[in-house]
Amino acid sequence: MKLTVIIVNYNVRYFLEQCLHSVHKAMRNVSGEVYVVDNNSVDGSVEMVAERFPWVKLIANRENTGFSKANNQAMRIAEGEYVLLLNPDTVVEEDTFEKVVRFMDEHPDAGGLGVKMVDGKGIFLPESKRGLPTPETSFYKIFGLSRIFPRSAKFNRYHLGHLNSEETHEVEILSGAFMLMRKKALDTVGLLDEAFFMYGEDVDLSWRIIQGGWKNYYFPGTTIIHYKGESTKKGSLNYVFVFYNAMAIFARKHYSEKHAAAYNVVIKFAIWMRATVAVLSRFFKRISLPLIDAAALYLSMLGIKDFYAVSQHKVYDDTLVTPAFLSYIGIWLFAVWLGGGYDRPLRPQRVLKPIAVGSAFILIAYALLPENLRFSRALILLSAINACAVLMLSRLLWNVLSSGSFGLKERTKRNVLVVGSSEETKRVIVLLEQIQQQQLQSICIDPTSSKDEVGSRALHLSDLEEIIRIREVDQVIYCARDLSSSQIIASMSSVEDKRVEFKIVPPESLYIIGSGSIETAGDAFMMDVNSVHLTVNRRKKRIFDVMSSALILGLSPLLMFLQRKPLFLLVNCVKVLAGSATWVSYSADNRNGAQLPRLKSGVLPVTRAKEQAHAWKMDVLYAKDYRWTNDLKVVLRDWQMLGA
Repeated sequence: MKLTVIIVNYNVRYFLEQCLHSVHKAMRNVSGEVYVVDNNSVDGSVEMVAERFPWVKLIANRENTGFSKANNQAMRIAEGEYVLLLNPDTVVEEDTFEKVVRFMDEHPDAGGLGVKMVDGKGIFLPESKRGLPTPETSFYKIFGLSRIFPRSAKFNRYHLGHLNSEETHEVEILSGAFMLMRKKALDTVGLLDEAFFMYGEDVDLSWRIIQGGWKNYYFPGTTIIHYKGESTKKGSLNYVFVFYNAMAIFARKHYSEKHAAAYNVVIKFAIWMRATVAVLSRFFKRISLPLIDAAALYLSMLGIKDFYAVSQHKVYDDTLVTPAFLSYIGIWLFAVWLGGGYDRPLRPQRVLKPIAVGSAFILIAYALLPENLRFSRALILLSAINACAVLMLSRLLWNVLSSGSFGLKERTKRNVLVVGSSEETKRVIVLLEQIQQQQLQSICIDPTSSKDEVGSRALHLSDLEEIIRIREVDQVIYCARDLSSSQIIASMSSVEDKRVEFKIVPPESLYIIGSGSIETAGDAFMMDVNSVHLTVNRRKKRIFDVMSSALILGLSPLLMFLQRKPLFLLVNCVKVLAGSATWVSYSADNRNGAQLPRLKSGVLPVTRAKEQAHAWKMDVLYAKDYRWTNDLKVVLRDWQMLGA
């Protein structure tokens, strides 16, 4: 037997299914076996593999044992001459395994092999080839010098930036996403070090292979897609700590005590610094536009007040004006935020309705104030008009500076290019419209046809770049039933405009996998369950939680006597206010969110139905058609259980 493929899975069912489809095709001309080791996933991964891929050797762990232990479980019983560790969020070409096995056969000195990897937009991933993370190399990477000098052999040794990505090279470190190793080498140097729970184990084993007298190679003769970052979110603080711990273990194993101590100091300081910068950066990125809006509104309102006072020969008391203006600004900006005025992409016209609603609220509140606190309705109206102008202008300028366009055009339809047979493209368009809940302008390329359906001109996959530009395409959807992985990868990589979203529809599946943004390299879009995860609905759900918690706390002296567990009413209110829980979530048997958009742990379930099938159906309907009024209905239904 030539090849053993080992895939460790943890809650990435949809990526795993697509990966196994590609692996199945790639194994047709290679004698081998495929193991999936599942680390106690709760998303139905085990059932999916057992049902759809019976030829896979499945190991289902009852706990998350970590990447190293899970891989070792399969490696200990692997029978292949070569062992491949493959991430579940990857797609391999049909001839990938043939090519890498042939290369290893032709290079008996090779202990390990890595291949060229691209992300979900077809962009080359520099971690395809890496150098040993020495203290000096790590210092240059962490402090950004490798990014400033990407081609430098000194400053970017971490990603070996000086080596051509289209040529075969000897390298020091292989990527754990695709790590092919000779079984003889593993028998000599050992398996993955189980002291590493996640991260660093590929670095450690790669270096031990070299120390054992073998060579590691980077081989660009085949390309795979790696939707990096799906099993773990690399922007989280948890990732920072796990990664630091992995590097500390590596340093203790392979460096002298003196160098290991110095390495740990540098790494620890740098990672804490990067974590701090990342948190502050996200914070200021979120509040920068609201702060600019608030400052611009306040200064312009002061100017309006002074002009109006001079023209009408009036004198205003600043002790009233300043707090009043700040209150108006707070109400307007809150209304704009609630109305989606800060959602990306920024649309200037989205501020008009929220300002009108906020102004109406201000005028009603103004009418209820004592006479001595009222100073001018005219200033409220003039300031409201000014607020519309200022906020629209700020968004126009923001869009021009960031993207070069004004952002005035609110597109009601998205242009989608589907590459596949006529039958499959019709299915995909229906699926897309259900997922995105909007009508789409679709363009189709049939790989087996030389003409499009309307016969206006021949559309060829080779003309993809031009079609995208001329027809202003937003998304390109590849039908995996009609195209090979090689065609999809080559097509994605050929498009220079990386603003376009690329997605893949696996055969006979009701979901779409692809790259939606730079921040989110991979997304799984499931049918019928998109609504609760929309930004505007998440915001509404959070506002409902906060406002209802405040009301419940105010009524708690009365409600506590009507609860089955009175003290837990206050505990639940605090949890919901703190954001660690929500009042309404999926039913008890579905709280893990399997196949549904993730929600926080809920105090009350969507339904109290005991029948699993009915409970699941109600959860799906809740996720698909979310309204904040649905949460209100559940709270009113189960108000005696708020302290549960």
